[in-house]
Amino acid sequence: MTIKPIKTEADYQEALLRLEIIFDAKLGSNEGDELEILGILIDTYEKEHFPIALPDPVEAIKFRMEQLDYSQSDLAAIFGVKSRASEILNKKRKLSLEMIRQLHSKLNIPTEVLIQAY
Repeated sequence: MTIKPIKTEADYQEALLRLEIIFDAKLGSNEGDELEILGILIDTYEKEHFPIALPDPVEAIKFRMEQLDYSQSDLAAIFGVKSRASEILNKKRKLSLEMIRQLHSKLNIPTEVLIQAY
């Protein structure tokens, strides 16, 4: 097992090829250990070179509502006021800290998504 840092695109492609070869390695074996370490190195490289931006807070709320089959009335029940839900979904009102807490708690939307400017 020869492990080295992934510094270039060529190193990255080489690591991906090796990962594909040892993908089904058994845990605890030499190849299993190599697979685990290689996965960490690839993940680190990808996070640095191919970052994924967080979604828009309102789009995240809409997506989560769709997943849970929630209506605007269900969202209004979280905020306590029907008009508030409409204002949030139409981006006419910003999320308050309390709203962010409620959305995180009840819809399980990460706070780092909800606190972004939009």
